[in-house]
Amino acid sequence: MTSAKRDGTPIVALTDAEKHFGPVRALDGVSLSITPGECIGLVGHNGAGKSTLVNLINGGLAPTGGNISFPASGETRALPAGVRSVFQELSLCPNLTVAENLRISHSDLKAFGWRAKARAEITKSLDQVFPGHRIDADTTVDRLTIAERQMVEIAIGFAPRGGDTRLIILDEPTSSLDAGIANQLLSHIHSFCEAGGAVIFISHMLGEVFNVATLIIVMKDGKIVAARPTEEFTREGLVDAMGHVAAEETVAANPTVARTFGEVVLQTESGLNAKRGEIVGLAGLAGHGQAEALARAYFERTSSWRTGKASDIVFVAGDRGRDGILPLWSILRNATISIQSQVSKRGFVDRTEETRIASHWKKRIGIRTDDLSNRILSLSGGNQQKVLFARALASTAPIVVMDDPMRGVDVGTKQDVYDMIRTEAAAGRTFLWYSTEIEEVCQCDRVFVFRNGKISAELTVGEITEENILKASFEMQEVSA
Repeated sequence: MTSAKRDGTPIVALTDAEKHFGPVRALDGVSLSITPGECIGLVGHNGAGKSTLVNLINGGLAPTGGNISFPASGETRALPAGVRSVFQELSLCPNLTVAENLRISHSDLKAFGWRAKARAEITKSLDQVFPGHRIDADTTVDRLTIAERQMVEIAIGFAPRGGDTRLIILDEPTSSLDAGIANQLLSHIHSFCEAGGAVIFISHMLGEVFNVATLIIVMKDGKIVAARPTEEFTREGLVDAMGHVAAEETVAANPTVARTFGEVVLQTESGLNAKRGEIVGLAGLAGHGQAEALARAYFERTSSWRTGKASDIVFVAGDRGRDGILPLWSILRNATISIQSQVSKRGFVDRTEETRIASHWKKRIGIRTDDLSNRILSLSGGNQQKVLFARALASTAPIVVMDDPMRGVDVGTKQDVYDMIRTEAAAGRTFLWYSTEIEEVCQCDRVFVFRNGKISAELTVGEITEENILKASFEMQEVSA
C-alpha cells in the first residue's frame, strides 16, 4: 500500500502534452494533474486518446510536445515515481508461473530465495485485492482462466515491488471479471485512494466509473472535452459529453414476449442447445465452464478435415490477443478471413469484392481507421474488437459463437452491436453469447446458467433477471473451510 501524503502536491502533472504519429494527433495539448487520494475516471469512445494519454504518463511513450513531471516524488521517470499500469491487453508470460511473472517487473528480486519472496508478495497482493481468490502462485499462467489472469495482472499492479505504489493506471480492469470479483476490485480501489494512493480508472462500464471516481475526465479526438467532479455528471450527460452517435447508454430492455424460432440447430451432450434465430446466453460466475462449453460447441463443427465451401459457425473472441486478431496482418485481412470462400473464384480472391465488403462493415460497425491496409495493431483495443465482430457478421455462417465479446467496447458501440445481433437473429441467425455482464445476458431469448462446469438452470423469457441468474450461480455451492 502507498505511503503518499495528502499535501496537494501532484503525483504527476502534464502541461500541454502532445503525441503525434505522423500526421495523426493522438493527443493534442492535454494538461492534467493527479493528486493523492484522487480516482480519475477516464472515459471516451474507442480511439479518443485514452491509451495514448496513459502511455505518456507511465513512460511507455515520449511526448511530441509539452511537459510531464512527477512533483510529489521529485523523480524524472514514471516507475521510480511510483506509477504502475495494468493494461487492457494482458501482458503476462503464459509459460511462467504467477510468482515468476511478478519477478519480471520486480528488479529487487535477485538473490538466492527470490522465488519464495515473489510467492509471498504476489499472494499477499492477491489476498488484499481479491479475498478468497484460490490462485496458486506456483501455477503457470497458461493454466489460468482469462479472469484469473486479469486478477493476477491487477495484483501485480498493486504489489509494492520494492517501492511505493503512488498511482496505478487500470485500463478496463473488470472486462473479464464477473460482478462479484469486480466489486472486490472496486472496494480495494476505494481503500487504496483513502490511504493516499491515486488511480486512473478507464472503463466503458459507466456504472463502475460512477462507483469509484472522484473526478471524471472525458476525452474526444485526443483532447479533454470535460473534467468535473463525479457528482456533477449524470449518465445521460456523460454520454452526451463523449459525443457518440448513440444518444444514451441504456441498453435495450430484455425481451418480455417470447419469439418464435425455427428448428434446433445446435445440441451438445451437456444440454446446451439453440434454435434457428434464437439468441442463447451463457451466464454464471466466471470460470465455471461457460467458455469451455462454447469451445466444445465450436470445435465439434470445425475440427474435421473434411471442410466444406464455408463453415456453418463462426467465433467472436473476447480474449482477442490470444484467440482473435492476427497481429501481423492488416485490418482488411483480419476482417475478411472468414469470407475468403465467398469472394474467391477458381482459387483466386476477388480483391475488389473483398475490399467492398470490408468497407461496408467498417462503416456499419464504426471501425476508426482511414486505411484498411493499416496493420491491425494500429487500432485501439476496442476497434480491434469491432474488426472481430465484422469478421463474424460478414460471413454467411448461420451460427455465431461469442465468448464475452464486448471487452473494451464503448457503450455506444455496444448498443449498435445489440441492435445488429437482434436484426441478424430476426433474419434467422443463431447466437450463443457468453458474457460476464448480466445486463448483456438479459438481451437473450434464453439463458443457461453454469455452476461448477455444469448447467444449473435454464431461464426463458420472463425468468431472465439478475436475481434469478445470481441465485442459480451461487445455489448449493460449498463454502470453503
